[in-house]
Amino acid sequence: MTAEIRAWDTDVMPDGTGLPPGSGTAAQGAEIYRRKCAACHGKTGTEGPFDRLAGREPRQAFPFGRDPRLVKTVGNYWPYATTLYDYLNRAMPLTAPGSLKPDEIYALVAFLLWRNEIVADTAVMDAQTLPRVFMPARDRFVLDNRRGGAEVR
Repeated sequence: MTAEIRAWDTDVMPDGTGLPPGSGTAAQGAEIYRRKCAACHGKTGTEGPFDRLAGREPRQAFPFGRDPRLVKTVGNYWPYATTLYDYLNRAMPLTAPGSLKPDEIYALVAFLLWRNEIVADTAVMDAQTLPRVFMPARDRFVLDNRRGGAEVR
């Protein structure tokens, strides 16, 4: 039972804790995206039919609470690049969640960050570089400082 739990205990923190060895580039990710993601998210990550992945508008504001018509994407809403790795690792592709290998995930993350104009197309994503990526929405979220227990903050 302990080994089974350990196999599923794969969370990745904003500081990169939990990221495995491996690496990938946007060019590598483009091919993986074409094969494993485009059917659901469109050729460029903007067409769907499922969630739009690419797009930085609105660039300066963060009006999502005031205008529910705005589309939340990796480029305009997600606060940490490491969360993208964690999500892809756990939930994608839809037809085979958890089947991507670390190098594939790093490559997909690099591709999606490049598509959202956050990193250069030559950037290499790995356990050291990914946590250092500054997401445009990072400063738009309030940190949860709750420690648990009966008290409410």
